[in-house]
Amino acid sequence: MVKALSHIDPLTLEVFWSRLIAVVNEQAAALIRSAFSPTVAEAGDISSCAFDPRGYLIAQAVTGTPGHINSMARCIRHFLDVYAAETLAPGDVLITNDPWKTSGHFHDVTVVTPIFRDRQLVAFFGNICHLADIGGRPFSADARELYEEGLFIPITKLFAGGAPNEELFKILQANVREPEAVVGDLYAMTAANDVGGERLIEFMDEFAMESVIPLADEVIARSERAMREAIARVPDGVYRNELTMDGYDQPVTLAVAVTVRGDEMTVDYDGTSPMSGYGINVVMNYTEAYTTYGIKCALAPEVPNNEGSFRPVTITAPPGCILNCLPPAPVAARHIVGQWLPAAVHGALVQAVPDRVIAEGSLNLWNTQFNGYHADGRRFSMLFFNSGGMGARPNKDGLSSTAFPSGVHGTPAEIVEARSPLMFVKRELRTDSGGPGTYRGGPGHWLVIKGVGTDKPYRFSPFFDRTNNPARGYNGGLPGAPGAYWLQRVDVGSVGVAGQDEGSFVERPNPKATVWVEPETEIVMGLPGGGGFGDPLARDPELVRADVQNELVSRERAREDYGVVFDELLNADVAETERLRAERSTHRSS
Repeated sequence: MVKALSHIDPLTLEVFWSRLIAVVNEQAAALIRSAFSPTVAEAGDISSCAFDPRGYLIAQAVTGTPGHINSMARCIRHFLDVYAAETLAPGDVLITNDPWKTSGHFHDVTVVTPIFRDRQLVAFFGNICHLADIGGRPFSADARELYEEGLFIPITKLFAGGAPNEELFKILQANVREPEAVVGDLYAMTAANDVGGERLIEFMDEFAMESVIPLADEVIARSERAMREAIARVPDGVYRNELTMDGYDQPVTLAVAVTVRGDEMTVDYDGTSPMSGYGINVVMNYTEAYTTYGIKCALAPEVPNNEGSFRPVTITAPPGCILNCLPPAPVAARHIVGQWLPAAVHGALVQAVPDRVIAEGSLNLWNTQFNGYHADGRRFSMLFFNSGGMGARPNKDGLSSTAFPSGVHGTPAEIVEARSPLMFVKRELRTDSGGPGTYRGGPGHWLVIKGVGTDKPYRFSPFFDRTNNPARGYNGGLPGAPGAYWLQRVDVGSVGVAGQDEGSFVERPNPKATVWVEPETEIVMGLPGGGGFGDPLARDPELVRADVQNELVSRERAREDYGVVFDELLNADVAETERLRAERSTHRSS
């Protein structure tokens, strides 16, 4: 239950809270600026968090992904189970990548540092990064069991009393393809926690704070209270939803029942598909992370993630289902499934609070992992993220090619081309991919890539979904376009435009299976669009005209989906538009 509020007055609390957020933001900035991996330095695939000495999450940096931040709130307990707080000393740094105890796969490594002030433990700072490599198979969804996916680091010390764990570093360097980048990232993660700790101690000294626990209790209590009030505004009931996604070798069903009783909520995934034989399984920690994020987005986006905001929500999934997999299930590509969970929750809540949720979007990131050699024999490994369109909102269009729910950035083409033998042939928004609605779904984009700085085949691991199951619209909105993916020889002609003749030299691999790609072969990706919200026939014709001008919607689809007719100068034909819309409405009602 919510604790009684302490003596901290609102004005002082605001000052303290703003200062605490500045501390964790500086922690995150230090990590991003010193990291070696593009996934960190360019895409922000990280989290940075502060905990009180009891291990309660109290603040997170603005930069970060829900799969990291929310799972770290649970992860800290596992660290303290192995290393009790009273056994830690200044200079100790803890590490793990245990999927079931942290962020769900080996590439995401967690580093936690206890912070001491006058030899008294005052806080913990932690962060998670997606490392450039972790050994095993190249990052992909292909593994059939966990042991293939890389090096397992149990909870242990990365540094002890300030001295590096040299034996651990030897093992790491011997098992990864890019040892300099991996070791560099681990030092960057450690340094970032140190920055956060130094700033916290400065904060405590400035305000003569003996402990952060009173501040933590205040923040946690207020967050819990706000979340309970938000849940209480949802009508009591049981709200159900099912989603179907492509899966690896067969479709996957995500079933959810959201139960609201007063100021508490239970989310149950009973009825969800069993574990997959491939690496798309999700650990419970990650399931909880993205479920709580989806709830917060819909009901209380202003409430910070911390110990209090999680307390009113209970999440369950049957052991052995794809959302609560058991070791040694492969999990490397767990984001493909786990990032659908906010949409699963929103599809249930739309029945109760339709003005608080967004239509389905592309959801999972279309990660692209490349491994091979430059022409001069140097090895390269390049991972970068791509995003399709977001679903439309109840009162706004969906955002184009924007990561949701992950929140990571796209990597600039210049960075990819500078650090690998890859070249971007095309990157442009995809016409007619956003789902029609009163508010249009966000469009995806075309991305065409080929290898030009190598004379050897290279491995390409895609992480694609929604090629068979497009994003659904809500309240009369129509689906977005499904994704598209193929490999094409360059002598077939220009690529990347829907409807072109793709010739006879086209290969359509499994969208989640690693393939060998010959140099000069073009990899063509058409990222999916988000679903629409509301009846397309109610969309303002001027908005449709702007979409046609911006090549987000074609003239043909403007007429077919929105009932808007244009003359040669792209002015709406008012009379014909009214006639066509009335005809369509009459046809629907009959």
